[in-house]
Amino acid sequence: MKTRYLIPFLILPFISCKKDNTPSVQPLDVQLNLKYASDDLNTTLDLSKAVVKITNLATKTSSVYSPSQGVVNLVSITPGEYDIDASITIPKDQYNSLTGQASLEDVTFNASLKKISLTNSTSLDLELVAGLLGDFIIKQIYYAGSDNKEGAVFRDQFFEVYNNTDRVLYADSLYFGRLWGRQSMTSGSDYYQPNDQLDWSKSLGMVNADRANAEYVYLRDLFMIPGNGRTYPVEPGKSIVIAQNALNHKAPFVGNNGKEVSIKNPDLTVDLSIANFEVYYGDIPGKTPFATDIDNPAVPNVEILDYTGNDWILDNLGRDGYVIFKKSDRSSVENLKSYNEPSVSVPTSTAKKYRQLPVDWIMDAVEVQPNTKDARIPKKLTASLDAGFTFAPLGGYSSQSVIRRTEKTTNGVRKLRDTNNSTADFMVIKANPFGFGD
Repeated sequence: MKTRYLIPFLILPFISCKKDNTPSVQPLDVQLNLKYASDDLNTTLDLSKAVVKITNLATKTSSVYSPSQGVVNLVSITPGEYDIDASITIPKDQYNSLTGQASLEDVTFNASLKKISLTNSTSLDLELVAGLLGDFIIKQIYYAGSDNKEGAVFRDQFFEVYNNTDRVLYADSLYFGRLWGRQSMTSGSDYYQPNDQLDWSKSLGMVNADRANAEYVYLRDLFMIPGNGRTYPVEPGKSIVIAQNALNHKAPFVGNNGKEVSIKNPDLTVDLSIANFEVYYGDIPGKTPFATDIDNPAVPNVEILDYTGNDWILDNLGRDGYVIFKKSDRSSVENLKSYNEPSVSVPTSTAKKYRQLPVDWIMDAVEVQPNTKDARIPKKLTASLDAGFTFAPLGGYSSQSVIRRTEKTTNGVRKLRDTNNSTADFMVIKANPFGFGD
């Protein structure tokens, strides 16, 4: 403040003139038009209880609106990048009565526009689509890992799946995996959709290209829990933990190279010797696993269909989409087609291919994103799979895990929140296998 008084008086008019000529930021008016993706539902279900959330990504401030006749008018908002999310939950009895369906759960519809740039007054359409209603759901994803000097780095990562029903389920033939898509906005060697995600319709040899992006996702890796169909029961309100390495990471251990791996701060990491399953790459022909990839004989290994790298290392920056699905007929999964990334140049004969998974097979899906706005990438999952995303606020090596919120507890059994919008459904905790967030 003091330095401005050192400026000679004679040049002040010039400065003032320049300041007056600086263009001011003009506020915008935006109209949001909500409707159900199904025309039949637009004549059956109303939108009066929909909730629309607008988040300014620069200021991180949010406002919530209720539509009138399916319309929300945003008046005099600041130009910039926004997340726009809409959601409505129809109680199961009302939904069944109005539609003639027989849903066992309340039905949630979502619409989402992420990181959309608003520079002019405009009108936007938001199509509400019904989310998945799965028996198993993804409960916890510990992708961040722990401190790379004091903790266990990334070797303590795990993935947790939960029985969110009131009956016994079996984990046998439950598949889980991560999706492949655009990992960086600086890359430009592929074909892209208008939303900046990979345009798989341009993949070499793609069959039914018109449905390649809307009806399928593409798997980076894929694993299956073994069993004969009734080998691994999961009680209501219980879960299974799948470890990258099923070891007690709070204690030193000897790697497969014979060298001891120490731990400086056990409080930063977790004990995964209690995991239900582990992912072990040591049995893959021709594959040399990392020294820390130890096969715990007390913990069953999952079966590996597709993999990448030398261990099941989750992206600790948070650029993955996760899916689970069930298929008792393994051959139907093995026979799914695989395609190269849709690169502008012709892929080599050895380029990796990605298994094409039908969206309607998916039981549950969760999108994870980086912890900073500028690092975020186009979503891999549509609003019908996950209308939002979740993330560890402190980023990689933080010991933070994303975990699903508790909706209610009945007779000691927790029902976890599942609206197919992980922004609303998930919270953040210090990684805790088999634990809960609230």
